[in-house]
Amino acid sequence: MSTSHPSALPRVVGLSGAVWLGLGSILGTGVFVSLGIAAGVAGDGIVVAVGLAALVATANGLSSAQLAAAHPVSGGTYEYGRRFVHPSVGFAAGWMFLAAKSASAATAALGFAGYLLHTADLTDDVRARIAVALGLVLVLTLLVAGGLRRSNAVNVVIVSTTLLALAAFVAFGVAFAGSGGMAAAVGPPAARVALASPGALLHATALMFVAYTGYGRIATLGEEVREPARTIPMAVVVTLAVTMVLYVSVASTAVAAVGAEAFAAATAQAAAPLEVVARSFGPRALPVFIGLGAISAMAGVLLNLVLGLSRVVLAMARQGDVPDGLGRVDPDRGSPTRAVGLVGLIIALLVLVGDLRVTWSFSAFTVLVYYGITNLAALRLPAADRRFPRWIAVCGLTSCFGLAFFVPRPIWAAGLGLLVAGFGVRAVLRRAAPPGPGVERP
Repeated sequence: MSTSHPSALPRVVGLSGAVWLGLGSILGTGVFVSLGIAAGVAGDGIVVAVGLAALVATANGLSSAQLAAAHPVSGGTYEYGRRFVHPSVGFAAGWMFLAAKSASAATAALGFAGYLLHTADLTDDVRARIAVALGLVLVLTLLVAGGLRRSNAVNVVIVSTTLLALAAFVAFGVAFAGSGGMAAAVGPPAARVALASPGALLHATALMFVAYTGYGRIATLGEEVREPARTIPMAVVVTLAVTMVLYVSVASTAVAAVGAEAFAAATAQAAAPLEVVARSFGPRALPVFIGLGAISAMAGVLLNLVLGLSRVVLAMARQGDVPDGLGRVDPDRGSPTRAVGLVGLIIALLVLVGDLRVTWSFSAFTVLVYYGITNLAALRLPAADRRFPRWIAVCGLTSCFGLAFFVPRPIWAAGLGLLVAGFGVRAVLRRAAPPGPGVERP
């Protein structure tokens, strides 16, 4: 699509910008909250789950990268599914993406509130968390509506703060564990890992997989990336490599220092597990610094999720799968302001759930379905556009659809119900309005 088209987006993101966007999307809820949630499921097996999830994420990341390089437009797997499989499959991907990442965004907003209230020693209850989370959603929705360039500059500051905080956590945590700490009370790590059942381990892997999926923001911003055939694959690989090292380091440090049970309890009680664990390490300033890093990270995740979700809504509007008014790009701001506003509203409604464990689990099921479709589309790529062996996409496909059903039954049942409802909404919209010029419908 020509950039002169009134709904086209400018290409303003280079390699470094794409990596920062990917890291900003990943390094937040996953490392500061979901590690503790998964520890409550698999115990000390969380370290193994982190590694397994990294393997699944790598397969999906490579599938996403080659698809985005071959078809660099906004919308990610929504567009890939439409082009390489079937328009209905693309719609399923887009609908699941909206559900998954809206739930992830709500989790990030609630995590932000938990860390902020806990770090500042303010009243930390469900009502207070919801109020603070709603305020953050409003502020960042307005920021993204103002345009990508300004959002990307803020993102670099956020990610830099997050990386420093995580480095401090690992450094002081290793010193604490090495001095004896609480690790002696919970036994050798190898013995504790064995206690996780296969079902619990796979459940935790499904939860942790979501923590890696921020690299998808790079693909959904394909229309705004310069030299996408080169930039997108490189950015995905670099982002995943950095994230894998950080997740394994943080998870291993937390478990070695205080044990998985205490780590999980900190998540359930305060929604701020790393800050609570860091209080055991000694220096009084460290928990505050960790809290500040978490606060900025959650804000960064939400910023990037609003950005990516709005681009999927934009793509779906262009194809008539949601009202076409949502496909308008503001010429002054270079931003799909109506789509951004809708995304902010959906996230705010999910924040009202108030329980980040529920929102994160729902995100796990829906995002696994989404990435299953990503791999299915990658298998349909023409040979000339394929950059990686087909077995990588096969592994990603089977892993995603397999792991999806290890989350609790009410969660995946609700996800399937939402998918059916989505097709119902789509049918109503298509009966109510005929296709416009250039709109391809099945």
